Amino acid sequence: MPATRIHHLNCASMHPLGRPLLEHPGQLQDFHGLVCHCLLIETEAGLILVDTGLGVADVTQGRSRLGGMFSHVVRPALRHEETARHQIEALGFSADDVRHIVLTHLDVDHAGGIGDFPQARVHVLASEYAAAQARRHIKERDRYRPAQWAATDDWKRYEVDGERWQGFDAVRAIVDSEPDILLVPLTGHTRGHAAIAVRAETGWLLHAGDAYFHRDEIGQRPCCPFGLKMFERLMAVDNRDRARNQARLRELALSASDIDIFCSHDPVEFARASGSR
Repeated sequence: MPATRIHHLNCASMHPLGRPLLEHPGQLQDFHGLVCHCLLIETEAGLILVDTGLGVADVTQGRSRLGGMFSHVVRPALRHEETARHQIEALGFSADDVRHIVLTHLDVDHAGGIGDFPQARVHVLASEYAAAQARRHIKERDRYRPAQWAATDDWKRYEVDGERWQGFDAVRAIVDSEPDILLVPLTGHTRGHAAIAVRAETGWLLHAGDAYFHRDEIGQRPCCPFGLKMFERLMAVDNRDRARNQARLRELALSASDIDIFCSHDPVEFARASGSR
């Protein structure tokens, strides 16, 4: 059965340095920053959250918890009302109703709310969990903030193994083998980055995380504002792998009419999905 209802949540507004380089010149007048696009899925077994954005402790503690680099460069707005917990409670649920958290990856702006849902099991690729724990590479020392998940011990870690789905390999059903929620490995941005596919009544939603940053990257004539393009390359632990997986996403976007693909940070994609524009 498809999810009974899917909510699109912005769980962190961000205003990075270099604003003129983050959008095409003709659209810059309507650009007000990046979002952190998360999903709240209502199922008969409880609520499932895809990514968490920044959490309550992130908003309260700010720079001391998030790190100087992220705080200075990305400049999150730190609004309590944008936390997933606040938005879920505003919908009439409680934090304990969230039974599962499914992560595209463990970057600071995607995993900050894990601790706000103590009853949830956290699902992630095993290679991502290992990278976040070890933080061996210089690119991994600031992007992962272990304090965000230090109190969580209910993890389910997945090896890259599974079946073929829509041109992607090693895709597997997760959340108690729920056939309508799939983990799709899309490595490159991080060692264990993944997309999350969710079957809705009208077709599939594919949350691509940080596999791309701008909607035009998966269009007929792919392009990306200079600032976002440089950020993608700078943050990728394997840029060749990232570019290869992005190309596969583009092929899918151009060939499949029943799959709605969106990334984590594009505000236009979020507005379309959430109906806010």
